[in-house]
Amino acid sequence: MPRVLIVDDSPTEVLKLSQILSKSGYDVLTADSGEKGVEMVRQESPDVILMDVVMPGLNGFQATRQLSRDPETSNIPIIIVTTKDQETDRLWGQRQGAKGYLTKPVDGKELVKTIQSVLG
Repeated sequence: MPRVLIVDDSPTEVLKLSQILSKSGYDVLTADSGEKGVEMVRQESPDVILMDVVMPGLNGFQATRQLSRDPETSNIPIIIVTTKDQETDRLWGQRQGAKGYLTKPVDGKELVKTIQSVLG
């Protein structure tokens, strides 16, 4: 069962995403900040990461850049899940190392499809 780490500071979003993923057969881990997310990735080695952008402290773009540039975590695909829906945000996310980009509110089928595609 693939393990997905949700990094988001909104308890409501974490709950919504967790429910979608659990029903689809994924094992779900959560972190409520960029710093905790980076730490959990290093401890737990999830199969995929769902990363919010707007968080206090280390934001999602910064956390994505750290993880995608670290040889120990660069193989873990990151999907940015955010309310930021500008093309410039999408491109910036890709430049930081994200393999996918979804805007909130997320459609459950689209989420699962995107996770499957980045997992190969």
